[in-house]
Amino acid sequence: MEILDKILDIIYPPFCGICGKGKNTFLCKKCEEKLKREAVWGKDQYEDKYFENHFYVFKYDGMIRNIILNYKFNEKSYLYKSFVNFLNKYQKKYLQFDFYDIIIPVPISKKRLKLRGYNQSLLIAKDLAVELNTKIINDILIKQKNNKPQSELNKISREQNVKDVYKLLNKDKIINKKILLIDDIYTTGSTVNECSKILKQAGAKKIDIYTLAKD
Repeated sequence: MEILDKILDIIYPPFCGICGKGKNTFLCKKCEEKLKREAVWGKDQYEDKYFENHFYVFKYDGMIRNIILNYKFNEKSYLYKSFVNFLNKYQKKYLQFDFYDIIIPVPISKKRLKLRGYNQSLLIAKDLAVELNTKIINDILIKQKNNKPQSELNKISREQNVKDVYKLLNKDKIINKKILLIDDIYTTGSTVNECSKILKQAGAKKIDIYTLAKD
């Protein structure tokens, strides 16, 4: 896959995914500066959730909201390279991660994967796994139901909407492990908390959350 990416970069030179300009880069200097101004590098700690810490890079509003919506819903998967370009350059300076045994992206349903063509959380998770020198497991936590999009629901409905939606296939892989769970947006935390609940009840030692943005 890396060889194919290099060949495609030669045939179709990369451009800035955000503004569409620039040469041989997925993030031009102008847009990089914009992301630097938007970045908040947040870390929240929780005692009433199934996870302990939540790391996030941006607040989910303005320019960032528009970019993530394009990334997630408008078939612009290439935007993940713009985010990764930025994250790889700055996040180690601002976010102090723990050691993790496993990185797990929040899964999407087979139906939604077929329609969208990619799992936006998995794309981000792959590069983060390389940066943190941690293995990624993408086939242990699955989404067994194609529920309503969380963005269409209020807080109470969101909590009900994710119940019995996710399933763990092989709990032996996560027993006594420290896990970093990856999602794109944190709003009420219902999705990541439900996923964390399943992992914790199956024997995970610790779970932290990482998202691009927090609402």
